[in-house]
Amino acid sequence: MWHNNKAVLQTFASNNSQNAWANIESLGWKKIKPDDSDGVTNVFVQMNAAKANNRKVSVHLDGDQINIAYLN
Repeated sequence: MWHNNKAVLQTFASNNSQNAWANIESLGWKKIKPDDSDGVTNVFVQMNAAKANNRKVSVHLDGDQINIAYLN
């Protein structure tokens, strides 16, 4: 399901492979779906860019994980 024009409130990543999270406005903490290491990195970079530049994102959730994201 798509969730549009949401603020990124916080981000988190650990040194564990493919473990990155984003706290999305009204959705709470969502894990970036670990299907591919480059995909996790790319989405995490988008979440950090949105937070750093006060931009909104649109995210698609597959279950309870982010699998697609757009910087608005």
